[in-house]
Amino acid sequence: MLTKEQPILQARESESLPLVIILMGPPGSGKGTHAVPLSQHLSLRHISTGDLFREHIQEKTFLGIQAKHFIDEGKLVPDELTLEMLFSRLFREDCKKGVILDGFPRTLPQAKALDQRLCSTHKVTVLQFAIAHELLVDRISGRIACKKCGTPFHKKHAPPKNDGECDSCKGPLYQRIDDTEEILRKRLTIYSSETAPLIEHYRRQDLLLEIDSSQSKSQVFQDVLHALRSSLVH
Repeated sequence: MLTKEQPILQARESESLPLVIILMGPPGSGKGTHAVPLSQHLSLRHISTGDLFREHIQEKTFLGIQAKHFIDEGKLVPDELTLEMLFSRLFREDCKKGVILDGFPRTLPQAKALDQRLCSTHKVTVLQFAIAHELLVDRISGRIACKKCGTPFHKKHAPPKNDGECDSCKGPLYQRIDDTEEILRKRLTIYSSETAPLIEHYRRQDLLLEIDSSQSKSQVFQDVLHALRSSLVH
């Protein structure tokens, strides 16, 4: 078992390039769950594109104003604009050792653009959280949470003691609109069509580390640490 006393990044002490860890996986695969603890364990800044958009829009930067224009019109923010936001963040002082990217790239063109900008400045590693879609449907479509305190439950695997009532604060329970089976299957179809070429792109470059995300949360995290340490040592 890896601990703080066995730092993964110790294997990179002789290397000068900062590390970029890209988290990939379908909705509910666990990449978001492990992003923060992994960031804390490795002392790397966690960056998501959603946070970048919100930060720039709130601060009314030139990039934020442009992004808001697209978002308000219900359009996707162009790759070029997203990349500019990302790189303006990557080269800040708190990202000097590296970063964990969550939510980017999502498509092959985004990945290729990222390759061009990172090839001489960063060392890239990609974690692919792999899990069967049917397991995801079971996992996500049963998720419910308390409206008051946010405590999570699962209809099948971790149900509340009293139906519709939070064990902690007695608040009402609800299910997110996008956690229904119908919407989830649509999201999984889109994910598969967009990211299958992306996964192969990183596999050809020998950058892809596949993680079995069907296991327990603690086991998945330990597998992530082991895969990263093995990859960085060799």
